[in-house]
Amino acid sequence: MDDRSDRILKEILNYPGTTSKQLEKKYNLSRRQLGYSLGKINSRLKENKLPVIERTRQGQFLIGQEVYFYFNRDSEAIEEAGAPVLSEKQRVYLIALMLISREDLSLYHFTSEFYVSKNTILQDLKLVEELVGKFDLSVRYSRKRGYLLEGNEFQVRRLLTYTTNKTLEMVNGKTHFQSITGIGEAEIQALAERVGVVEKELDLKFTDEKLTTMPYILSLVIKRIDKGCLINSFYIKYEELSDTKQYQATEKILSDIGPIPMEERLFITLFLLSTNVYWSGFLTEETIPNLISALRHMLRLFEKRACITLQDKDQLLNKLLLHVKPAYYRIKYQLTEMTEHPYEQNKQLQELHHLVKQSTGPLEELIGLPIPESETSYLTLLIGGWMTRQGDDIRKKWKAIVVCPKGVSVSRMMYSELRHLFPDFIFLDTLSMREFQEYQLDYDIVFSSVPINTTRKLFIANPIMEQEEKERLKKQVMLELSGVFPSDIDIDDLLEVISDHADIRNEKQLATALYQYIHRDPNAAIKRSSSEQDGLTLADLLRPELITLKQTAGSWEEAVRIASGPLLESGTVTEGYVEAMLGHEKDPYIVLAPNMAIPHAAPDQGVRKVGMSMLRLEKGVPFTEDYSIQIIVVIAAVDKKKHLKALIQLMELARSEEARSQIMNADTRSAVHAVIQQYADTYYFQQGSEVET
Repeated sequence: MDDRSDRILKEILNYPGTTSKQLEKKYNLSRRQLGYSLGKINSRLKENKLPVIERTRQGQFLIGQEVYFYFNRDSEAIEEAGAPVLSEKQRVYLIALMLISREDLSLYHFTSEFYVSKNTILQDLKLVEELVGKFDLSVRYSRKRGYLLEGNEFQVRRLLTYTTNKTLEMVNGKTHFQSITGIGEAEIQALAERVGVVEKELDLKFTDEKLTTMPYILSLVIKRIDKGCLINSFYIKYEELSDTKQYQATEKILSDIGPIPMEERLFITLFLLSTNVYWSGFLTEETIPNLISALRHMLRLFEKRACITLQDKDQLLNKLLLHVKPAYYRIKYQLTEMTEHPYEQNKQLQELHHLVKQSTGPLEELIGLPIPESETSYLTLLIGGWMTRQGDDIRKKWKAIVVCPKGVSVSRMMYSELRHLFPDFIFLDTLSMREFQEYQLDYDIVFSSVPINTTRKLFIANPIMEQEEKERLKKQVMLELSGVFPSDIDIDDLLEVISDHADIRNEKQLATALYQYIHRDPNAAIKRSSSEQDGLTLADLLRPELITLKQTAGSWEEAVRIASGPLLESGTVTEGYVEAMLGHEKDPYIVLAPNMAIPHAAPDQGVRKVGMSMLRLEKGVPFTEDYSIQIIVVIAAVDKKKHLKALIQLMELARSEEARSQIMNADTRSAVHAVIQQYADTYYFQQGSEVET
């Protein structure tokens, strides 16, 4: 059967009380899709002379006892009765295993192995080609050598690991493996004993699954080495692996197994390094420099994203190390396994996975590669399990998205403002209108700069808000969600609630601290010396030589070209970028203040490096019928991050009528830069996913 039908059958058998609606919700199915899968299940039951599963009007399932008995037989009973007919997917895995372990294969070999017709095998081979293609391999047929696998040997080893694992998951999988590869039980058992010795040598315990599969994988690797199928150009440096305990263990495993080339010893070392463990006696060893600090940073970012505090963080860190140490080598050397992701079938895990994925930046920076979905899903399960243990559930928190259709920079500014304004909300994403219409994750609140059609709670907010607007929005949101104004909280009532559940050491100090927190300035979170933060300030980007002072310009388009001049001269942007800015309609969202605008385009439209330039006009140019512009700041962003600190500082400057007036009255570029410097010294931008306080 297909995977969906297989999952549904297992769910019905494991949880007989489940209903149609519960299945539809859990697996995100329509009624028609569920009916189709049930039809396939009943078709297979009939083929095996078993009673079909019936469905009542109430959506419950009636299952015959024979079905329960058939699927709950123990392994010995199954072996005595003979292995069930292999599914199409199982045949694909076994055919791939034959291609890895044997030569001179013809259609006859496949049909006699699996007792199916030539047409069935030819159809299976098409699916095998799809499978091996995922490993950058191909299947070729020649009259002289039959069917054979072609491609890089390192990729063959990845496929070897994958198909061996899949084979051993089958009923009678070990028998299938030995029959197809010709590797005997004695050889596998000998390697299993050596792996046991390796566990003691390394002072660790492999997971039960890996302990079972390792001897089979190693035996097949050794067989390919004996056949001369070697990894020739190995890009792992000897120095990186030769001083690990795993390399010493590899030497012991291969001690009396003929001459093994150095590249192959390094591959087996890498295989051991990338194998999952559930206990290790040397976790505190810094075998991977900066790994522990990267994990700590990742957890801090996750806490900010999910608005929680993880308890017993050192214990969680140890659990993460058990997974991430082998994952580090799997990711770095492209040995990541292709696996299904549990979060795809679980709504809560989808949201949690999204937040975990947004927090893995420190790990990606350490490894130098993106973290694959299969590895991130394990991190999601580990962190999710830890949250469940301590009683945290992100479903209990308000989840919000920000929708702003007017450009990346404006969207990020709005996102930043709202995160500071509502620190207890989980902000999942900032989206364009098109992204919003296709958004899959669950959320409770939409903050948007324009009215949109949604069934969730919608709040309209300006991308750039004055203090009064912020306070009004906060009151509106809190009144809608909880029925109270933030300022309506009574400190005495709050102390009484706290004292019912906790011991208070100093009630007066706690009352003062609570009052200061409740009545704090929402903007205070972004005030701090810029010298304490990394990143380019507004003064760094808007240097005097990038500021132009002119009396007037003939048009808005001419003004943008003049403002862009210093960036063109310095090679920061191309002419194409200027044309892209002018190609946009006159967008009111690029106006920061009544006489100030920030034209910009996408980074891939001609930005070579991050930069800003300014044009100040004594007489403004018409922007719309309503107002004209005197200060134009051209923004050249290479990504979503590097310019944001300076952008927030520019936003703060734009809010100040006094600062804008000082720029308009300045006689020289240095005088303009002095005004800019004041804001670079006072404000910084805290980007939730990158910077920690």
